[in-house]
Amino acid sequence: MFSTDLTGYIRRMETQQNGGSSEARRKRLLFRAQRRGFKEVDLIFGTFAAAELARLSGAELDQFEALLVAPDQDVYDWLRGNASVPANFDTPLFARMKALCNRRNPKWSV
Repeated sequence: MFSTDLTGYIRRMETQQNGGSSEARRKRLLFRAQRRGFKEVDLIFGTFAAAELARLSGAELDQFEALLVAPDQDVYDWLRGNASVPANFDTPLFARMKALCNRRNPKWSV
């Protein structure tokens, strides 16, 4: 009776044609990165987003957004090296996030 597919109804607001901009997308991603619900992952994603989001390419924004919808515990295990990273998430962007976690005396910005 009713369709649960909202892809045609709710458009992503990331281009001028549908009411958004890349700046609005970056702000939305920063907000989501800082409020995932898993404190350790919030700190990692929030710090990475604050430092890198402004200079990410469109493809890298897509990769970052894909990581934001992945389960928190899985992402945390990948970042800590406790589980292998699936090929679709094993990108240079993810490697930079993981390098952030491996710094000595990291400063978290969230």
